Amino acid sequence: MRLVVDLNRCQGYAQCAFLAPDVFAMHGDESLLYDPEAAEEHREDVARAVAACPVQAILLQADADEPVPTGGGVR
Repeated sequence: MRLVVDLNRCQGYAQCAFLAPDVFAMHGDESLLYDPEAAEEHREDVARAVAACPVQAILLQADADEPVPTGGGVR
């Protein structure tokens, strides 16, 4: 799975870092660090983080060989 975060849209609410700490982390008060190639074992946590983002700044892209899920901002 591949993650894309629109850092211009991100407001640093840190819901993603709370819900998927192995993938997202806040650096200071406003800078988000994340692993764009998150491991498959973190998919459920990442999906929760995507759904919880108040500004919908996170996009989860399916791999080329898997179906694209629908709804909840997960793509």
